[in-house]
Amino acid sequence: MQISLIITAKLKCCIYAMPLLLMVFISYYSHAIEVENQAATNNLKTLQISAGEWPPFLSESLPYKGVIAHLITDVFAQANIEVSFTFLPWPRAYHDTLNNKYAATAVWMFEKDRARHYLYSEAVLNERFVFFYQKQRQFSWYKLSDLKGLLLGGGLGYSYGKKFDKAIEEGLFEISRVSTTEQNFQRLVMGRIDAFAEEQNVGYHTLNTKLPELIDAISHHPKPVLVNQSFLLFPKNNPNSEKLLVIFNQELVKFKQTGRYQAYFDALESGAYKSLISVEVE
Repeated sequence: MQISLIITAKLKCCIYAMPLLLMVFISYYSHAIEVENQAATNNLKTLQISAGEWPPFLSESLPYKGVIAHLITDVFAQANIEVSFTFLPWPRAYHDTLNNKYAATAVWMFEKDRARHYLYSEAVLNERFVFFYQKQRQFSWYKLSDLKGLLLGGGLGYSYGKKFDKAIEEGLFEISRVSTTEQNFQRLVMGRIDAFAEEQNVGYHTLNTKLPELIDAISHHPKPVLVNQSFLLFPKNNPNSEKLLVIFNQELVKFKQTGRYQAYFDALESGAYKSLISVEVE
Protein backbone atom coordinates (compact mmCIF):
# COMPACT_ATOMS: atom_id res chain seq x y z
CA MET A 1 0.00 0.00 0.00
CA GLN A 2 2.81 2.40 0.95
CA ILE A 3 4.61 1.72 -2.34
CA SER A 4 1.40 2.42 -4.26
CA LEU A 5 0.89 5.71 -2.42
CA ILE A 6 4.48 6.77 -3.06
CA ILE A 7 4.17 6.01 -6.79
CA THR A 8 0.87 7.89 -6.98
CA ALA A 9 2.38 10.89 -5.22
CA LYS A 10 5.32 10.92 -7.60
CA LEU A 11 3.01 10.73 -10.61
CA LYS A 12 0.97 13.66 -9.32
CA CYS A 13 4.14 15.62 -8.75
CA CYS A 14 5.24 14.95 -12.32
CA ILE A 15 1.80 15.84 -13.71
CA TYR A 16 1.74 19.16 -11.84
CA ALA A 17 5.35 19.89 -12.74
CA MET A 18 4.98 19.28 -16.49
CA PRO A 19 2.96 22.45 -17.28
CA LEU A 20 5.45 24.51 -15.29
CA LEU A 21 8.38 22.94 -17.15
CA LEU A 22 6.61 23.49 -20.47
CA MET A 23 6.00 27.17 -19.63
CA VAL A 24 9.66 27.56 -18.67
CA PHE A 25 10.71 25.93 -21.96
CA ILE A 26 8.38 28.12 -24.03
CA SER A 27 9.55 31.24 -22.20
CA TYR A 28 13.19 30.31 -22.75
CA TYR A 29 12.60 29.46 -26.41
CA SER A 30 10.71 32.71 -27.05
CA HIS A 31 13.44 34.70 -25.35
CA ALA A 32 16.07 32.92 -27.44
CA ILE A 33 14.21 33.85 -30.65
CA GLU A 34 13.85 37.45 -29.49
CA VAL A 35 17.57 37.63 -28.68
CA GLU A 36 18.41 36.10 -32.07
CA ASN A 37 16.18 38.60 -33.91
CA GLN A 38 17.62 41.48 -31.91
CA ALA A 39 21.13 40.28 -32.72
CA ALA A 40 20.25 40.11 -36.40
CA THR A 41 18.93 43.66 -36.24
CA ASN A 42 21.99 44.86 -34.33
CA ASN A 43 24.21 43.50 -37.10
CA LEU A 44 22.25 45.53 -39.64
CA LYS A 45 22.29 48.96 -38.08
CA THR A 46 22.79 50.84 -41.35
CA LEU A 47 21.64 50.07 -44.87
CA GLN A 48 22.46 51.48 -48.27
CA ILE A 49 19.53 51.43 -50.71
CA SER A 50 19.76 52.25 -54.41
CA ALA A 51 17.02 54.15 -56.22
CA GLY A 52 16.23 55.86 -59.50
CA GLU A 53 14.93 59.39 -59.95
CA TRP A 54 11.12 59.38 -59.93
CA PRO A 55 9.78 62.54 -58.29
CA PRO A 56 7.74 63.04 -56.19
CA PHE A 57 8.20 59.44 -55.03
CA LEU A 58 11.99 59.29 -55.18
CA SER A 59 14.43 62.10 -55.87
CA GLU A 60 17.73 63.31 -54.51
CA SER A 61 16.50 66.91 -54.75
CA LEU A 62 13.31 66.53 -52.68
CA PRO A 63 12.68 66.67 -48.92
CA TYR A 64 13.53 63.30 -47.38
CA LYS A 65 14.47 62.13 -50.91
CA GLY A 66 10.77 61.94 -51.80
CA VAL A 67 7.71 60.46 -50.15
CA ILE A 68 8.62 56.80 -50.79
CA ALA A 69 12.19 57.24 -49.54
CA HIS A 70 10.75 59.00 -46.48
CA LEU A 71 8.36 56.11 -45.86
CA ILE A 72 11.03 53.42 -46.30
CA THR A 73 13.43 55.31 -44.02
CA ASP A 74 10.83 55.61 -41.26
CA VAL A 75 9.72 51.98 -41.57
CA PHE A 76 13.27 50.77 -41.02
CA ALA A 77 13.79 53.34 -38.26
CA GLN A 78 11.09 51.55 -36.24
CA ALA A 79 13.45 48.55 -36.20
CA ASN A 80 16.40 50.79 -35.23
CA ILE A 81 17.92 50.52 -38.69
CA GLU A 82 19.29 53.64 -40.36
CA VAL A 83 18.88 53.97 -44.13
CA SER A 84 20.65 56.07 -46.74
CA PHE A 85 19.76 56.32 -50.43
CA THR A 86 22.06 56.45 -53.43
CA PHE A 87 20.45 57.68 -56.66
CA LEU A 88 21.54 56.07 -59.90
CA PRO A 89 20.19 55.45 -63.40
CA TRP A 90 17.51 52.79 -63.03
CA PRO A 91 19.38 49.96 -64.83
CA ARG A 92 22.52 50.59 -62.78
CA ALA A 93 20.55 50.69 -59.52
CA TYR A 94 19.10 47.30 -60.40
CA HIS A 95 22.37 45.64 -61.42
CA ASP A 96 24.57 47.18 -58.71
CA THR A 97 22.16 45.95 -56.05
CA LEU A 98 22.18 42.50 -57.61
CA ASN A 99 25.97 42.61 -57.27
CA ASN A 100 25.59 43.35 -53.53
CA LYS A 101 26.71 46.95 -53.64
CA TYR A 102 23.42 47.85 -51.95
CA ALA A 103 21.15 46.04 -49.50
CA ALA A 104 17.98 46.77 -51.51
CA THR A 105 16.67 48.82 -54.42
CA ALA A 106 13.55 51.02 -54.57
CA VAL A 107 10.95 50.74 -56.03
CA TRP A 108 9.97 48.32 -58.79
CA MET A 109 6.88 46.75 -60.35
CA PHE A 110 6.53 42.99 -60.25
CA GLU A 111 8.03 41.07 -63.16
CA LYS A 112 8.69 37.33 -63.30
CA ASP A 113 12.25 37.85 -64.49
CA ARG A 114 13.02 40.11 -61.52
CA ALA A 115 11.54 37.56 -59.13
CA ARG A 116 14.28 35.13 -60.16
CA HIS A 117 16.89 37.40 -58.60
CA TYR A 118 15.02 39.43 -55.99
CA LEU A 119 12.73 39.03 -52.99
CA TYR A 120 9.70 41.34 -53.16
CA SER A 121 8.50 43.26 -50.13
CA GLU A 122 4.92 44.02 -49.26
CA ALA A 123 3.57 46.65 -51.66
CA VAL A 124 5.16 50.01 -50.85
CA LEU A 125 3.30 52.13 -53.42
CA ASN A 126 0.00 51.99 -55.28
CA GLU A 127 0.50 53.79 -58.59
CA ARG A 128 -2.51 55.28 -60.36
CA PHE A 129 -2.08 56.11 -64.05
CA VAL A 130 -4.65 58.46 -65.58
CA PHE A 131 -5.13 60.26 -68.89
CA PHE A 132 -4.08 63.92 -68.92
CA TYR A 133 -5.75 66.12 -71.52
CA GLN A 134 -6.07 69.75 -72.61
CA LYS A 135 -9.15 71.37 -71.07
CA GLN A 136 -10.11 73.23 -74.23
CA ARG A 137 -10.31 70.04 -76.27
CA GLN A 138 -12.21 67.99 -73.68
CA PHE A 139 -11.72 64.29 -73.24
CA SER A 140 -13.74 61.43 -71.80
CA TRP A 141 -13.41 57.66 -71.75
CA TYR A 142 -14.83 54.69 -69.84
CA LYS A 143 -13.73 51.76 -71.99
CA LEU A 144 -10.90 51.25 -74.46
CA SER A 145 -13.25 51.44 -77.44
CA ASP A 146 -13.91 55.09 -76.48
CA LEU A 147 -10.31 55.82 -77.50
CA LYS A 148 -10.85 54.67 -81.07
CA GLY A 149 -9.06 56.83 -83.65
CA LEU A 150 -7.16 58.93 -81.09
CA LEU A 151 -3.45 59.65 -81.06
CA LEU A 152 -2.21 59.11 -77.52
CA GLY A 153 1.11 60.01 -75.98
CA GLY A 154 3.25 57.63 -73.95
CA GLY A 155 6.64 57.01 -72.42
CA LEU A 156 9.42 55.11 -74.15
CA GLY A 157 9.26 51.39 -73.52
CA TYR A 158 6.41 51.66 -71.05
CA SER A 159 3.43 49.30 -70.85
CA TYR A 160 0.05 50.58 -69.64
CA GLY A 161 -1.36 47.11 -69.18
CA LYS A 162 -1.98 44.05 -71.36
CA LYS A 163 -5.40 45.18 -72.61
CA PHE A 164 -4.02 48.60 -73.54
CA ASP A 165 -1.07 47.02 -75.38
CA LYS A 166 -3.38 44.66 -77.23
CA ALA A 167 -5.61 47.57 -78.34
CA ILE A 168 -2.53 49.28 -79.80
CA GLU A 169 -1.53 46.11 -81.66
CA GLU A 170 -5.05 45.80 -83.08
CA GLY A 171 -4.96 49.41 -84.32
CA LEU A 172 -7.81 50.68 -82.14
CA PHE A 173 -5.76 53.84 -81.50
CA GLU A 174 -2.21 55.00 -82.07
CA ILE A 175 0.47 55.86 -79.53
CA SER A 176 3.37 58.25 -80.01
CA ARG A 177 6.14 57.87 -77.44
CA VAL A 178 8.72 60.36 -76.14
CA SER A 179 11.30 60.17 -73.38
CA THR A 180 9.90 62.62 -70.79
CA THR A 181 6.63 63.63 -69.16
CA GLU A 182 7.42 67.29 -69.91
CA GLN A 183 7.52 66.54 -73.63
CA ASN A 184 4.14 64.86 -73.47
CA PHE A 185 2.59 67.85 -71.68
CA GLN A 186 4.08 70.22 -74.24
CA ARG A 187 2.77 68.11 -77.12
CA LEU A 188 -0.62 68.03 -75.42
CA VAL A 189 -1.04 71.82 -75.27
CA MET A 190 0.18 72.14 -78.86
CA GLY A 191 -2.50 69.71 -80.00
CA ARG A 192 -0.07 67.11 -81.30
CA ILE A 193 -1.61 64.35 -79.17
CA ASP A 194 -5.14 63.93 -77.81
CA ALA A 195 -4.21 62.65 -74.34
CA PHE A 196 -1.45 60.76 -72.59
CA ALA A 197 -1.24 58.40 -69.62
CA GLU A 198 0.93 59.18 -66.62
CA GLU A 199 0.95 58.37 -62.91
CA GLN A 200 -1.28 61.04 -61.38
CA ASN A 201 1.13 62.34 -58.71
CA VAL A 202 4.06 62.28 -61.12
CA GLY A 203 2.06 64.25 -63.68
CA TYR A 204 1.04 67.02 -61.32
CA HIS A 205 4.48 67.19 -59.74
CA THR A 206 5.94 67.71 -63.22
CA LEU A 207 3.44 70.46 -63.99
CA ASN A 208 4.01 72.26 -60.69
CA THR A 209 7.79 72.14 -60.76
CA LYS A 210 8.72 72.27 -64.45
CA LEU A 211 5.74 73.59 -66.40
CA PRO A 212 3.72 75.82 -64.06
CA GLU A 213 2.57 77.94 -67.01
CA LEU A 214 0.57 74.95 -68.29
CA ILE A 215 -1.26 74.07 -65.06
CA ASP A 216 -4.46 75.98 -65.91
CA ALA A 217 -4.64 74.39 -69.36
CA ILE A 218 -4.38 70.76 -68.21
CA SER A 219 -6.71 68.37 -66.43
CA HIS A 220 -6.99 64.60 -65.96
CA HIS A 221 -9.77 62.05 -66.32
CA PRO A 222 -10.61 60.33 -63.00
CA LYS A 223 -10.86 56.83 -64.45
CA PRO A 224 -7.49 55.07 -64.07
CA VAL A 225 -5.81 53.56 -67.10
CA LEU A 226 -3.70 51.34 -64.88
CA VAL A 227 -3.43 50.71 -61.14
CA ASN A 228 -0.06 49.29 -60.30
CA GLN A 229 1.96 48.34 -57.25
CA SER A 230 5.65 48.87 -56.61
CA PHE A 231 7.92 47.07 -54.18
CA LEU A 232 11.24 47.28 -52.38
CA LEU A 233 13.53 44.56 -53.78
CA PHE A 234 16.10 42.58 -51.77
CA PRO A 235 18.71 40.55 -53.72
CA LYS A 236 18.38 36.80 -53.15
CA ASN A 237 22.15 36.33 -53.20
CA ASN A 238 22.60 38.54 -50.12
CA PRO A 239 22.54 36.44 -46.89
CA ASN A 240 20.88 39.30 -44.99
CA SER A 241 18.01 39.78 -47.42
CA GLU A 242 15.53 37.36 -45.85
CA LYS A 243 16.02 38.90 -42.40
CA LEU A 244 15.64 42.40 -43.80
CA LEU A 245 12.54 41.41 -45.75
CA VAL A 246 10.84 40.07 -42.62
CA ILE A 247 11.77 43.14 -40.60
CA PHE A 248 10.62 45.57 -43.27
CA ASN A 249 7.35 43.76 -43.97
CA GLN A 250 6.45 43.52 -40.29
CA GLU A 251 6.97 47.24 -39.73
CA LEU A 252 5.28 48.26 -43.00
CA VAL A 253 2.16 46.24 -42.09
CA LYS A 254 2.06 48.07 -38.74
CA PHE A 255 2.22 51.40 -40.57
CA LYS A 256 -0.72 50.38 -42.76
CA GLN A 257 -2.78 49.05 -39.85
CA THR A 258 -2.38 52.21 -37.75
CA GLY A 259 -3.05 54.65 -40.60
CA ARG A 260 0.45 56.07 -40.48
CA TYR A 261 1.13 54.83 -44.02
CA GLN A 262 -1.67 56.96 -45.49
CA ALA A 263 -0.34 60.06 -43.72
CA TYR A 264 2.66 60.16 -46.07
CA PHE A 265 0.42 60.29 -49.12
CA ASP A 266 -1.89 62.84 -47.53
CA ALA A 267 1.22 65.00 -47.06
CA LEU A 268 2.15 64.38 -50.69
CA GLU A 269 -1.25 65.58 -51.92
CA SER A 270 -0.95 68.71 -49.78
CA GLY A 271 2.29 69.58 -51.61
CA ALA A 272 4.71 68.79 -48.81
CA TYR A 273 7.27 67.07 -51.04
CA LYS A 274 7.48 69.52 -53.91
CA SER A 275 10.12 71.81 -52.41
CA LEU A 276 12.89 71.68 -49.87
CA ILE A 277 10.79 72.20 -46.78
CA SER A 278 10.46 70.26 -43.55
CA VAL A 279 8.01 67.36 -43.65
CA GLU A 280 6.83 65.81 -40.39
CA VAL A 281 4.62 62.74 -40.59
CA GLU A 282 3.10 61.29 -37.43
